Amino acid sequence: MPPNEPGPAGVAGTPRAGAGKPLGALAVDGALARWLAEQAGELLLGLRAQAGSPGRDQPFTDPDALRAAGDKQSHDLITTMLARWRPADAVLSEEGERDDPARLTADRVWIVDPLDGTREFGEPGRTDWAVHVALWESGANDLTAGAVALPAQGTVLSTAEPPPGPGPAAASAPLRIVVSRSRPPSFVRDISGLINAELVPLGSAGAKVAAVVCGEVDAYVHGGGFYEWDTAAPVAVARAAGLHASRIDGSALAYNQPDLLMPDILVCRPAIAGVLLQAIREVTNAP
Repeated sequence: MPPNEPGPAGVAGTPRAGAGKPLGALAVDGALARWLAEQAGELLLGLRAQAGSPGRDQPFTDPDALRAAGDKQSHDLITTMLARWRPADAVLSEEGERDDPARLTADRVWIVDPLDGTREFGEPGRTDWAVHVALWESGANDLTAGAVALPAQGTVLSTAEPPPGPGPAAASAPLRIVVSRSRPPSFVRDISGLINAELVPLGSAGAKVAAVVCGEVDAYVHGGGFYEWDTAAPVAVARAAGLHASRIDGSALAYNQPDLLMPDILVCRPAIAGVLLQAIREVTNAP
């Protein structure tokens, strides 16, 4: 079901913010990303409610059917709305039928994961799944807007309203590193032993980065490989919150690349980036 018209505030006509003050283009794109993520999140919550309501005509006979419907319907909603509100922009979505090489020469590319944490979405009661919507622009050669919706948590983090980011951690507390629930890389366990950190398993990449942004954990480290749509929106939001985001060797994360595979990531409070990068070098024997 498409979202209610007339659409996101500030997208049509002249965008405004508070007291009639014009919004900049980046704020408008951030607001659109937030709105799209919210709308897709509401759709996904509705699908989940259908699957979990006894005594109703349930279209989903098993969790995999629910997951497949969530992926497809969220993708369809977001891409339909982008075609309406940003018809000249390219779209790269995990659920797209093919990767259109035209995106490589486009000025603006929306990078979308319609349902991040598909496994968790199909498990009753789990809240660690997300919707990712991000924008990459050629002028910056980087991400310029993004939003991560955590529908089951009632939360949307976006660059339109940058989250404040976590405060300083307690000096005596061990670092808490969020890791993949299903495939935590072995080198992260080695880091844990080296610096006496606690590992916290969680589902979606969006939920993991949100946990760092909100101060529930100190860092997210992953080295098992994923794709651009897994991290684009979370990284945009993390940067807006003032967090460090890089490859595990400290190099920059790059988006809208010919090869969509992203080998690894580190998102953390800036104050501990040096400690973690050094620990990673030691356990991976990197120079």
